[in-house]
Amino acid sequence: MSASGTLHASCVAWEDRAVVITGAAGVGKSALALNLMALGCTLVADDRVVLSNQNGVLIAESHPNIAGLIEARGVGILRAAVRSKAPVVAFVDLDQCEADRLPQRRIFTHLGCDLPLIYRIDAPHFAPAILQILKSGWSDR
Repeated sequence: MSASGTLHASCVAWEDRAVVITGAAGVGKSALALNLMALGCTLVADDRVVLSNQNGVLIAESHPNIAGLIEARGVGILRAAVRSKAPVVAFVDLDQCEADRLPQRRIFTHLGCDLPLIYRIDAPHFAPAILQILKSGWSDR
């Protein structure tokens, strides 16, 4: 069985592992995606992410009308290399700010899939930490 839907979000991938970036309009979803792209990630989708549960795996794709485009606030709409689809391994919620140095693991459930949830931190290592999660995941310690 397969379920699907569109989320107002951005999504980038490192190889075959994607992160979906959520938050209110203007909070910095595209900016974080651009930072991750500058670190080597590939755009999956900006503004509208099409998500589907395919056999228990959450898959992200771009809405076809805006595939390969990303907004840079104050600069304009930019073209980008795009990955057509990727399995999602984590969600970032930019509306919530992390208060703990070593936060407890949070889970976000979407379309029946449970995925790690990361709250925003206002620090220079935020984008590199997300990239490292995409590359290698979390420590079990």
